[in-house]
Amino acid sequence: MKILLLEDDVILQEIIEEFLVENGYDVESFYDGEKALDAIGENRYDMLLLDVNVPSIDGFEILSYLREIGNTTPAVYITSLSGIDDLKKGFDLGADDYLKKPFELEELRARIEHIARLYRLQEEIEFDGMKFVPKAHQIIIDDEVIEMRQKEAQVLEYFIRNTGKIISCDEIIENVWSDDSIPTHATIRTYIKNLRKMFKKEYFDNIKGEGYRFNIV
Repeated sequence: MKILLLEDDVILQEIIEEFLVENGYDVESFYDGEKALDAIGENRYDMLLLDVNVPSIDGFEILSYLREIGNTTPAVYITSLSGIDDLKKGFDLGADDYLKKPFELEELRARIEHIARLYRLQEEIEFDGMKFVPKAHQIIIDDEVIEMRQKEAQVLEYFIRNTGKIISCDEIIENVWSDDSIPTHATIRTYIKNLRKMFKKEYFDNIKGEGYRFNIV
């Protein structure tokens, strides 16, 4: 699981990063809010650990912006701001948890693991000798990791969970898209075309006039 850590206390950042890496997490650390926000825009993270009082852009502004643009990456505040108003503000902005400093590292790990279970961040779906990790947007084939875009992963997950069923473009749109940017049928066909290219075998049957069927033979 890939975690972004935003913490401007150098010593604390190193302690947290070392602890999480030792426990099997992939961690990228930042001291500056603007640089962290740039990284979030350029990379995919499974979880965000955000301090509030950091240089450039504070943790509250970062999460407010992310939620505004539709980024739903789970986020945990780790901050010395202990007032009830700050805690309420954090949750109102869309945080999944709020951890007040000082805290025990094991408590941080427990909260990360709880959120990971809640969002099924580490769930793997195995089929035909491959592994699909929906929340990581990855397919693992013979130790080769294939990265995909978020919507591609969501479309594939929907097909896998409905293996053998004929699924129309409208059904995919209804179950995968929840915002106002509703795609066209042509866009759905492009997603399926991209998914087909990721596999050596053909899993998608085109049922003329009806939709597509995902088959695992």
